[in-house]
Amino acid sequence: MAKIGFIKLGNLGISQVIDLVQDEIAARQGITIRVFGTGPKMGKDEAADTEEMKKWDPDFVVMISPNAGAPGPKAAREIWNDVPCIVVSDGPTKKDDRQALEDAGFGYIILKVDPLIGAKTEFLDPVEMASFNADAMKVLSTCGVVRLIQEELDCVTAQVDDGKSGKDLELPHILGKPEKCIESAGFNNPYAKAKALAALHMANKVAEINFPACFMMKDLEQVALTTATGHEMMRAAAQLAIDAREIEKANDSVFRQSHSKKGNLMQKTKLYEKPKEVKL
Repeated sequence: MAKIGFIKLGNLGISQVIDLVQDEIAARQGITIRVFGTGPKMGKDEAADTEEMKKWDPDFVVMISPNAGAPGPKAAREIWNDVPCIVVSDGPTKKDDRQALEDAGFGYIILKVDPLIGAKTEFLDPVEMASFNADAMKVLSTCGVVRLIQEELDCVTAQVDDGKSGKDLELPHILGKPEKCIESAGFNNPYAKAKALAALHMANKVAEINFPACFMMKDLEQVALTTATGHEMMRAAAQLAIDAREIEKANDSVFRQSHSKKGNLMQKTKLYEKPKEVKL
């Protein structure tokens, strides 16, 4: 029985489903999952509280947060450095910083395409926050990010099933640029793939737009206009992702990759086709 822990410090778009992607219909045998979440906060106090999950003794943990270089996530990694840990975040993106994570024994999946929200009180309210995350999730799901994470976590789980543990586990080290993510999406139609890749590039750009509004700008009108711009771009990216999937549906070529009860991967493309087990 593979015991997988998820530690959620703050929120990314993919935080909404990352603990669900290995057991999408809640019928998979051989794994058990627990989640420790700190809501929107991700400071050192919240990091310290995550030690509670050690009582459950997970085989490996997935630690997801914005900006893995922030004080809170750093403090959490110090607590969990004796347990196999995969860091999922929107940064660090620089090679030296990612190498430092690897040298410290951590796996990582850095998702540049999981965009920074326009987190300013001049613009953001709970409805806007939820709407933005829904748009982000549409891009992350359709355009390859969810499947990329599914496959990487399945690989680690399979190692646990084979009897590996601790430092013997091979953890992923992935920089999730748009070009990397799109290859996991499984598009058959090249125009659908192009739309989805465009959506990923737009999601990547959203963070560049929102960053100065969140951390540098002071003028009310400038802050409000800039954050609204980033959110409008995210909405447009979500629509491109929807359009891409609609092309695949029209061709009856939507790629599906589900789990059997035993945890094996099954694939199909035709709606009325029975899934077949595959090995990656």
